[in-house]
Amino acid sequence: MFATPVLKLLGQPEDIAELAGVVSMSLIPVHFSLCFQLSLQRFLQSQLKTSVVAWVSLAALVAHLMMTWLVVAQFQMGLVGTVVVLSISWWLIVIGLFAYVVFGGCPETWGGFSMEAFSGLWSFVKLSAASGVMLCLENWYYRILIVMTGNLENAEITVDALSICMSINGFELMIPLGFFAGTGVRVANELGAGNGKGARFATIVSVTTSTIIGVVIWILILLFHNELALIFTNSELVLDAVSQLSLLLAFTILLNSVQPVLSGVAVGSGWQSYVAYINLGCYYLIGLPMGLVMGWVFQLGVMVYIIYIFFQFY
Repeated sequence: MFATPVLKLLGQPEDIAELAGVVSMSLIPVHFSLCFQLSLQRFLQSQLKTSVVAWVSLAALVAHLMMTWLVVAQFQMGLVGTVVVLSISWWLIVIGLFAYVVFGGCPETWGGFSMEAFSGLWSFVKLSAASGVMLCLENWYYRILIVMTGNLENAEITVDALSICMSINGFELMIPLGFFAGTGVRVANELGAGNGKGARFATIVSVTTSTIIGVVIWILILLFHNELALIFTNSELVLDAVSQLSLLLAFTILLNSVQPVLSGVAVGSGWQSYVAYINLGCYYLIGLPMGLVMGWVFQLGVMVYIIYIFFQFY
């Protein structure tokens, strides 16, 4: 609710702060949907019902594409309309997963609502809090980087270039995040069954497969660095800025193919608190102070932020 005044207080350009505030308000329903969606996903993944999550997500994606086309191309509702469509799409996933669970999809594990849901709740909260801190420290770091770029010269170009690079990184990140979820569940199941060798084997397979995929995307980025941002913009200035960042982006994505999988292993092993400390040290005690010094003292510009992301993953 206070995004616009806070961003202005942090020195962001007026137009960016105003629009960001409007979009932030429009995204509130998305945040609430995640509370239900992620819980339902984990409930199904722990039973190896990942195909259900995939099909529901695919259906929501098709609906999202159709609604976005109508809102943007036909009704000309702009960015806010796009965000509203995003909220609807996320809630469609929640409704689809909830309907599957409640209406017969999980007969052995779903017996209806009961007070049993609150048994062992404190232990679950402690484990979840550590996991939440681990993920929040990592995700907030990137958002802080974007806020910091808004204070550089040519703010619109630098924010656009970094946002495009992080969007490309985010697209690829979906693959390691899939391994993050799958590996976490598999490792937890194997360790719970007392099969340490099975957990080790699952880790090796996941890391190797994700790394191979990362190498392929790394090569594609290096080959098509000049055309990389065309799906986002036709601005020559932004295209050139993204092209200059492409080499570091490629190596960032390569490392990014390994780090989330290892985080999944940590989650499956119950080591969330250790990863939270590692993230706190890497991102906030090393990364952000370096960003402030190299971005403003040494005037390295937006290039420095991709360098930080690269080294934090390392």
